[in-house]
Amino acid sequence: MDVKKITIRRENGETIEAQAPVIVSASRSTDIPAFYADWFLHRLKVGYSAWTNPFNGVRSYVAYDHTRLIVFWSKDPKPLLDAGGCLDYLAERGINCYIQYTLNDYVAEKLECGVPPVQERIDTFRRLVDKLGFGKVIWRFDPMILTEQVGTEEILEKVGRIGSQLKGYTEKLVFSFADIRAYRKVQNNLNNNHIRYHEFEEEDMLAIARGLSELNCNWGYTLATCGEKIDIESFGIIHNKCVDDDLMIKYFRDDKKLMDYLGVEIVKGDLFNPTDTIVKHRNNKDKGQRLFCGCIASKDIGEYNTCPHLCEYCYANASKETAVCNWEQHRNNPYAETITGE
Repeated sequence: MDVKKITIRRENGETIEAQAPVIVSASRSTDIPAFYADWFLHRLKVGYSAWTNPFNGVRSYVAYDHTRLIVFWSKDPKPLLDAGGCLDYLAERGINCYIQYTLNDYVAEKLECGVPPVQERIDTFRRLVDKLGFGKVIWRFDPMILTEQVGTEEILEKVGRIGSQLKGYTEKLVFSFADIRAYRKVQNNLNNNHIRYHEFEEEDMLAIARGLSELNCNWGYTLATCGEKIDIESFGIIHNKCVDDDLMIKYFRDDKKLMDYLGVEIVKGDLFNPTDTIVKHRNNKDKGQRLFCGCIASKDIGEYNTCPHLCEYCYANASKETAVCNWEQHRNNPYAETITGE
């Protein structure tokens, strides 16, 4: 799935080459809906934004001329509901979207001090479903994390309370187990914030899987892990695709440009066989993601070290100070080419 490149004109008049992705991720690297929704809406209207590679510092440009779908990732996507905001604009443009909504409950443990109260976030979830339609807001309890205060039973209690209130508003629960050793930034942040954590062992994962399976008898959700090696399908838990071509086919199959990009052929049913036949002509898996990530290819437009939620376990911020500094820089120049106001 090669991304096309086109020539665009920057706001300063310079002519440059830009990527023109069909699928945009907004974003794994920061919470664009919560803090940068106005910036993103402006950049969509301008037609492009700039992105800095976190590994080599090279700036590149992303044009939205061919964009057919946006995957939002957020812990507080309430700003998307603003009248005349992103969702309304996307609807006017005929651009599809769905939301990966991380709705945890670490209030008592103060692991997520920057997010609104749980009940407010549940209300936002329901309002988003009312606006976008059932199935287009996916619930994530992510990550599940073990501390001195939070064991497997406490996690299941937290998931159970939220899951019961989302019944009828979501068809899926996606979760992951915090893999702290593998992510130095996560480990450093937890240590710096004096959080006494425990790594998940296989017995912990199996206890969670067993408990979720029991809870799900009352819900009927699809249960799925994000980027996890462990096989717990015996509990009815599958491996997820968060940027998901199957979801796109299910809800956006009438968008021929998107289907053509995915290599999907929709053979319409007839009088004798009224069910449409879906033919996938290629595997769209993103080879640049983690080994056990099932996502298909997309272009992420966010940047690390820019999320003011300041969650204690964050993998996307090297430090709270850096994130706050970049947030303030953005606020001084809120419609710049980049999220960081440059």
